[in-house]
Amino acid sequence: MNTHTLFQTTARALLAALMLWGFAASAQAERVKDIAGVAGVRSNQLIGYGLVVGLTGTGDKNPNRFTSQTLRDMLLQMNIQLPAGLDLKSRNVAAVSVQAELPPFSKSGQTIDVTVASLGDSKSLRGGSLLMTPLKGADGQIYAIAQGNLVVGGLAAQGLDGSKITVNVPSAGRIPNGATVEREVPTGFAQGGHILLNLHNPDFTTANRLAEEINRTYGGEVARPIDAATVQVQAPRDPSQRVSFTSMVENLEISPGETPAKIIVNSRTGTVVISSHVRVQPAAVTHGNLSVTISEKPVVSQPGPFSNGQTAVVPRSDISVKEDANRMFVFKPGVSLDEIVKAVNNVGAAPSDLVAILEALKSAGALRAELIVI
Repeated sequence: MNTHTLFQTTARALLAALMLWGFAASAQAERVKDIAGVAGVRSNQLIGYGLVVGLTGTGDKNPNRFTSQTLRDMLLQMNIQLPAGLDLKSRNVAAVSVQAELPPFSKSGQTIDVTVASLGDSKSLRGGSLLMTPLKGADGQIYAIAQGNLVVGGLAAQGLDGSKITVNVPSAGRIPNGATVEREVPTGFAQGGHILLNLHNPDFTTANRLAEEINRTYGGEVARPIDAATVQVQAPRDPSQRVSFTSMVENLEISPGETPAKIIVNSRTGTVVISSHVRVQPAAVTHGNLSVTISEKPVVSQPGPFSNGQTAVVPRSDISVKEDANRMFVFKPGVSLDEIVKAVNNVGAAPSDLVAILEALKSAGALRAELIVI
């Protein structure tokens, strides 16, 4: 299968998938909980600094100052005071950062997962154990305490001759349920006389349909759209009733508004994704390939008899230029995605050529879509 045939097959498959996706998206409704979230109900990021011990010589080399200082401070808290001039050279200790995500409505005593990553020059945290580490939020308050044995998916090994092998990332690991929540984060869910529903993908049509569906279900003016992303919904003040009401609202089904016409181009891989609503204004396009071939045919030059000359290699280059005689094609007003793909296939354009054609149409003002290059 040549490149042209492969591109045609790929383009047809892509077109069929996009048309089916567009039909399914317009025909099927989605639950509110899948397209929107309640304002204030969000997770929070936590971070901490600690020590991993129990490593088999893969810790920080000749520990850095902050590693030694942390180790000294920890021992001092346990009433162990080291001499001032003692140089700590434990290769079994590594300074690490500890990260966690605190889910909404997390209660004191519950556990969450933590991620541990080396801060120094530790080669591997495999087999290590994290000592008790407080995890703080953006406000500087402690919300969880982490401790436990690390699960490291990476592996590193090195021979005496300097050869080494590394699989994945051995300098980072996780501790499932490794942190215990110590402080709750207020969400404001039970405060005020209404809740706000924030759309994951802001769209005026979707916000309006969401408000209309809630009003149609519960009657009156219960909901009203504030902007393209937010719908304000009146809710009971009693916490238990508010939970029940929110549960019913998030299980309503609506048909989201269709997304704007977009063309997304991945310049690294040559992948082009075109949405079904892309249109082209009247335009004439021609596409041709110019190929230049340079072939080197060196010639051996022999000196004349008794001339005391030397044999030499003389470069010789043959240059040929070939330009494909592709025909011009015309886009009529309101051309659809199907016609665009057919026209491009007819001239034998590759994915990279398609990008050039789309950019030219955009520059000419004939492309009615947002062109995004990533």
